[in-house]
Amino acid sequence: MNDDRISVIEAAQAVGYGKQGVFKLLNRLGIETFKERSADHNGQAIAYISLDYFRLLQSDVASRQGATTDDLELDGDSLGLDYGVFYLIKLEPTHDPGRFKVGFATNINERLRTHRCSAPFSQVAKTWPCKRLWERTAIDCVTATCEQLHTEVFRTDDLVGVITTCDNFFAIMPSLVDAEDSTGDSAK
Repeated sequence: MNDDRISVIEAAQAVGYGKQGVFKLLNRLGIETFKERSADHNGQAIAYISLDYFRLLQSDVASRQGATTDDLELDGDSLGLDYGVFYLIKLEPTHDPGRFKVGFATNINERLRTHRCSAPFSQVAKTWPCKRLWERTAIDCVTATCEQLHTEVFRTDDLVGVITTCDNFFAIMPSLVDAEDSTGDSAK
């Protein structure tokens, strides 16, 4: 590493965020990256920032960590955090009890708030500690017998059966107790 720059990959590891999350933070801070070929990465062009910009990034991340949990988690999804919860939200519990949405969130309360803009009677049925990487597989597994209405919106005649399938899916996945604590959310 050159003494006056740091790769975005190293910066992401240093501040504890995913690489894409750091790119989003850099963009928000108005910090432009520059690319250089790196022997450490088989001659590929790697994005770098100056150490001064890295210190600014560290300061921004530290101020976020000093913010309230709700403020930090509000944009946890956009920062590329890898742990959170898999959720099942009932969209119209009274009028269409079989219509539900599943997905991944780092802050279930914020996710529910955004869903209530289009489905004001939405209710969280249940959440499970989850890695972001598991989301697509979990969705495919637990909705295999459901009618797909939209990307992550489904309808079923047996919502209890879908929840049981979720319970069974996450029962065989590795335990994420530490990740659950870091999201501020717990499985319901």
